[in-house]
Amino acid sequence: MVGIESYAVYIPVGRLPRAAIVAALGAGRGRGSRPVASYDEDSTTLAVAAARRALGPRQVSGSLWFATSRPAYLEKSNAVTVAAATGLDERCPAYDVGGALRGGAGALRAGLAEGGALVVAADLRYSLPGSADEAEGADAAAAFVVGAEPVAELVGTASVTREFLDRWREPGAVRTRTWEERFGVEEYVPLAQHAVDDVLHSSGVQREELARVVVSTPHARARATVLRAFPAEVTGRGAVGELGYAGAADLGLGLVAAFEQAHPGDLVLAVSVTDGADAFLFRMTERHRTGACGLDALAGSTADVSYADFLTWRGLLPREPARRPDVKPPVPPAALRTVGWKFGFVAGRCRECGYRNLPPRRVCLRCRARDAFDPEPMVDVPARVATFTDDWLSESVQLPAKVVAVDFEGGGRFEFEMADAVGFTPSIGDRVVPTFRVASVAANGVRNYTWKVRPHREEDR
Repeated sequence: MVGIESYAVYIPVGRLPRAAIVAALGAGRGRGSRPVASYDEDSTTLAVAAARRALGPRQVSGSLWFATSRPAYLEKSNAVTVAAATGLDERCPAYDVGGALRGGAGALRAGLAEGGALVVAADLRYSLPGSADEAEGADAAAAFVVGAEPVAELVGTASVTREFLDRWREPGAVRTRTWEERFGVEEYVPLAQHAVDDVLHSSGVQREELARVVVSTPHARARATVLRAFPAEVTGRGAVGELGYAGAADLGLGLVAAFEQAHPGDLVLAVSVTDGADAFLFRMTERHRTGACGLDALAGSTADVSYADFLTWRGLLPREPARRPDVKPPVPPAALRTVGWKFGFVAGRCRECGYRNLPPRRVCLRCRARDAFDPEPMVDVPARVATFTDDWLSESVQLPAKVVAVDFEGGGRFEFEMADAVGFTPSIGDRVVPTFRVASVAANGVRNYTWKVRPHREEDR
């Protein structure tokens, strides 16, 4: 029996009201809001947040597959960064499925075929101001742990591939170009129906037996047409219904929402319709439990983001930076020597005196013992603000940066930039949670990934 053992999503706390776009540009629809990744988040950091929640304290029994249409790097692997920041063993193979919206379905199919894997999909959705991708997109990530003790057993899969040019974006471009929507509907609907018929026929399942149906596609009309073949009560997207299209992560986002609505024994059909169609049929098992996947954050803390800030964060509205020297890029040899701390947030506990050294070093700060340390992961250690200040000369995109000194339970203090803190004033004693983010991007394109802290929220486990 192979299937999904656990799953999780990460949806950024920021929300861009669509009415703000209408107010600025005088066009579009103004209902609801869309999730927005912060200025220090990219597809890699979104993936780390979802992967850590899905995986928990376990290690992966197979490979890591990471899909995104907005990779932070080309040529260099982004999946390797996700693996390091998630705390995976170096023996875990990590592979990128990047550049295409269909990558989310491809990564899931690869992980299920392997029989044991961590599958992660993450995307940032934006385009030129006033575009449909801007207003109707959603920044999000979804992660699945594949194994032999599933909460959702894989019953069958089916795929159809067809070459036709419907939507495209050149490498490095902001704008996504599309052909007329009618063309996409005429081509995609038959492909989706073909994939659905194939997976149901090969699995011996009738449409009437399906408890939940998920259809993921950037074409709203095509999705609505495909869903007409199913009863309305099985097609709702639940908590993620109003978020928008999440790109390569959209299939995973819808699948997690469907799993949360399902019960043991229910059949769940998920269909991705991009550059063809991919269908996955799952049966929920008695191991299935709801409530720990991250969707509860949708009912928790959110923060409105101004349209000007959104454009600045996506690089579409450059602003005058702080008057300080240019950001120096990380030096690769130094980053390699400190990879456990920089990416994994692993401190060192002195075996001689028990002192926790943040960051780890060869000589203990307290007893001066040399090379006598045990690694100690810090991501899940409770922490509180000891003191704080505003930094107007920070390399951060959003000024002033909130800088906090943090005390960790069990010993250790370190200085961090506070993430998700636009308009937020910390207080001494506030609980904070470590989060993997981007500190800066240097002129040579090198991203300085680091661990920051964010305010603790009620939905945090």
